[in-house]
Amino acid sequence: MQFAVQLPVDRVDLGAEFSSATGIADCARHAEATGFNAVFVTDHPAPDDRWLARGGHHSFDPFVALTCVACSTTTLKLFTNILVLPYRNPLIVAKSSASLDTISNGRLILGVGAGYLEGEFRACGVDITERGLLMEEALQAMKLVWSGESFQFKGQHFQADGNTALPRPVQAPHPPIWMGGNSGAAMRRAAQYCDGWLPFPVKGKLASHVRTRELVDIEGLATAISDIREMEQQFQRRRPLDICMIPFGLDMHSDMAWNAEAILEQCQQLQALGVTWININLPSGSKNQYQDACSWFSENIIAAMRGRSQSSASSPQAAPTTPGV
Repeated sequence: MQFAVQLPVDRVDLGAEFSSATGIADCARHAEATGFNAVFVTDHPAPDDRWLARGGHHSFDPFVALTCVACSTTTLKLFTNILVLPYRNPLIVAKSSASLDTISNGRLILGVGAGYLEGEFRACGVDITERGLLMEEALQAMKLVWSGESFQFKGQHFQADGNTALPRPVQAPHPPIWMGGNSGAAMRRAAQYCDGWLPFPVKGKLASHVRTRELVDIEGLATAISDIREMEQQFQRRRPLDICMIPFGLDMHSDMAWNAEAILEQCQQLQALGVTWININLPSGSKNQYQDACSWFSENIIAAMRGRSQSSASSPQAAPTTPGV
């Protein structure tokens, strides 16, 4: 089981705490030192005002933020969770990804998704009704770009006729691609084109808003994993997909948030289902709060899951002070 924590570059309201090279580097180094395997960043290049008013957020450009992480850490993986692929020309994404994978010596995990914010699609000049086809073409085109050889691609939205793009990524044949989303289409794309799958807990109106299907409990996840394993067989995959999941209820504003025993129990259940990565969001009201939360999660959850500290599982430490949690 490996663990990824969000890098709070969505907190642009806090200025230099998280929106400076020093702030980003400090948070990333602390995550690395406390045993996290990856940090992840979100992607919202032009969120619409209505979504922001309902609690949405801004974010740094993911490649810029992760380049800062690459230059300040040595082992931490760099994870886009998720990059809205239909917003961008896939040849540009392939170039940015290969460049980041190169300067980080092969640490990129490219998490992608189809997106759901109609206002942001409109601002980016992209027809949201075409997002599925855009995603399909992009996944195919990027793999040609990463070959480092002259390539041709004839799609409805993207064309190339004798182009070459260097550098190649360090990871061969390319950085792992993880597909976000609970829908049947997202799962099929994960099994057909990708190396990992990023389901996420969601229910009710929110599921409808983000244009995916509900996922509300362990039983539902077990069914979804069974479905995607069947898809893997259909596409004759050589190895199973990585599955990265946030524990149900772990939004850091619930009763479960600082209950180490409950978190551990669910992590063990997820691992038994075949989940290989856990991704979490931690409180980020300040840099100190974020780093304290990383330390607590490491000492009480990561260490216990890795068998380094059984005392963490049986006698959880007091949770750090976290306003709003």
